[in-house]
Amino acid sequence: MKIKEMQEVLDARFLYGEELADLDVQFVFSADMMSDVLAYGSKCSVLITGLCNPQVVRTAEMLDIVCIIFVRGKMPDENMLALAVGKGIAVLATDHYMFTTCGMLYEHGLRGGA
Repeated sequence: MKIKEMQEVLDARFLYGEELADLDVQFVFSADMMSDVLAYGSKCSVLITGLCNPQVVRTAEMLDIVCIIFVRGKMPDENMLALAVGKGIAVLATDHYMFTTCGMLYEHGLRGGA
């Protein structure tokens, strides 16, 4: 599934990375604890989280994650967004809860990365 298809399915907003919208992704991982992402998310290309701090972007960078989706209407601050821009990581935001977000993407063919 392409990032732009995920954006459409989730009625999400691109905060950064529309130029990455055609990237194809296969696996997602959802967590609010970055230690879980580091321990179990090795195959993921998209991270779904409600945690809004710079550690999210740093964790994504370490695992070569290409897209972060913030759930529950969470919005990264300017510093976080600048960090994601610098690392070339697409950032989306949706108002859906994490469970709903995961279910919607699963229903459209994406699978977990752990």
